[in-house]
Amino acid sequence: MRKHVILAAVTLALAASAAHADDLKIALIYGKTGPLEAYAKQTETGLRMGLEYATKNTMTVDGRKIVIITKDDQGKPDLAKAALAEAYQDDKVDIAIGTTASGAALAMLPIAEENKKILIVEPAVADAITGEKWNRYIFRTSRNSSQDAISNAVAIGQKGVTIATLGQDNAFGRDGVGAFKDALAKTGATLATEEYVPPATTDFTAAGQRLFDALKDKPGRKIIWVIWAGGGDPLTKLQDMDPKRYGIELSTGGNILPALAAYKRLPGMEGATYYYYGIPKNPVNDWLVSEHEKRFKSPPDFFTAGGFAAAMAAVTAVQKAKSTDTEKLIAAMEGMEFDTPKGKMIFRKEDHQALQSMYHFKVKVDPNLPWAVNEPVRELKIEDMAIPIKNKR
Repeated sequence: MRKHVILAAVTLALAASAAHADDLKIALIYGKTGPLEAYAKQTETGLRMGLEYATKNTMTVDGRKIVIITKDDQGKPDLAKAALAEAYQDDKVDIAIGTTASGAALAMLPIAEENKKILIVEPAVADAITGEKWNRYIFRTSRNSSQDAISNAVAIGQKGVTIATLGQDNAFGRDGVGAFKDALAKTGATLATEEYVPPATTDFTAAGQRLFDALKDKPGRKIIWVIWAGGGDPLTKLQDMDPKRYGIELSTGGNILPALAAYKRLPGMEGATYYYYGIPKNPVNDWLVSEHEKRFKSPPDFFTAGGFAAAMAAVTAVQKAKSTDTEKLIAAMEGMEFDTPKGKMIFRKEDHQALQSMYHFKVKVDPNLPWAVNEPVRELKIEDMAIPIKNKR
């Protein structure tokens, strides 16, 4: 009798193992704790909602159940590397998605190459990810620093405008300003100076005064363009220094809704954004906004759209490749178009960067909302932005 029980138990165990052997395993590596945890939380929400939408609420692809495995890298490069290696080697994931911080994402790239597995980068933006540090296993749904910067340069740059920049002294800030400078040169605007400060800066008095000094005697329109991620709130701190006394305006890109609260002090400010829930008009965004408001009593945010886009890319790739074999996925994904809350994205064949629309906005204040409205001025389409190819393929 005991032998039969043992045999039955072994049979059940094997059956259970077989039932899970064909699961479609997706790893999400993200900075769940650490300085960018608000971004990471949105990415996870968007990823889960995107997988739901892409699979018509079945959470299966070609009969394979989707299993999401999450790993917190705390925004640290060493932890990100270890988490991704563990996901590929121990968890046997088919596709990995991540991570939040650009430095951590850069550390992950060689791990994908060593394991010959797909990594969809979301939401890190440093140009080097699909530039000089890129390899053929890397695809990115998030915008890169060039897309951010070029769209902002197109939005505010024109002849007779003088601009100074304030950025974080890291890959995100320096890549962003570098791309902004290159794009700005083509608009006829003049760049007066660049200021870089540590990412944890909260006192912008000295940097702000240097920026004011560089601009105050210039003729025409004068703008300080800020590129920033995380805390510190440089816009409010610069605004408190009263740039208007010198005829200086402030400008920056879009941000998450809590950060847009500071923008309410800047009605009329212009910039370009990756996403604002009220701008894109398409069925995917309509569903995301409606469902997010229903479930969370608030609209989807900046990185929710990004996580959603990564989910759409992953599901579209597996469906198109009819496989999770890496080489078949690469062949399917190069040049692949896929739907997102922003409309169509296209993975550029040369560097696997997702080409996508950006949005020129103007700040509008709605007293009924705790954040500033990003009122659309115009959609900056893929063909409106010459995004450079920076890899060495």
